[in-house]
Amino acid sequence: MIKLLNVSKEYPIDGEPFLALKDINLEIKKGEYTAILGPSGSGKSTLMHIMGLLDLPTRGTVLIENKDVSKYSDNELSRTRNEFIGFVFQQFNLINKLTVIENILLPTIYAKSLTFNARNRARTLLSDFGIAEKERSFPHKLSGGQQQRVAIARALIMNPNVVFADEPTGNLDSKTGDAIMDLLESLNKKHGVTVLIITHEKDVADRTRRKIYIRDGQISTKERI
Repeated sequence: MIKLLNVSKEYPIDGEPFLALKDINLEIKKGEYTAILGPSGSGKSTLMHIMGLLDLPTRGTVLIENKDVSKYSDNELSRTRNEFIGFVFQQFNLINKLTVIENILLPTIYAKSLTFNARNRARTLLSDFGIAEKERSFPHKLSGGQQQRVAIARALIMNPNVVFADEPTGNLDSKTGDAIMDLLESLNKKHGVTVLIITHEKDVADRTRRKIYIRDGQISTKERI
């Protein structure tokens, strides 16, 4: 599904090159429930940005379903990101001026065409996540757990092949965090959605079926983070 071949990412910092990723070789297969685990500054977020087409590598090749994304135009990258990938972030990234259902429907605005009734799908997701009554509420009126459920619904509205969850429990208490992890696990087990969780928390990573350790911009065989 996603394959990285000798991928490196370099950023200029104070006029000097900084190598955030170093010769990464990695394959993510359909249906995986995987954690990318590493401490702050390890390169895990950069790795997510590369795999999620939010950024391109300085060197190396990224294949999405065996297609080299370096050959994609900006429009093709945007369309693939919108239709193939869903993102869930620690900060929720909801727009407070929009209602819950309007937030969920945001990705559909950028779709060239839809093969489903987006509003009906949004309502089904809200019902599945136990917050159907919040459809017309505004994000600032919701609890943290409810906001994260809305963010996950937004990530799923386009029926993506893969969902990236970046520290999805980071702003939640342990009980609510466990509920969110239950939800992500259910998406993978019951619906076959490939889920990648980016985290520095070992207990979160321990709930997945595969752990990829990253340290100093490189995949590590060691479990120590």
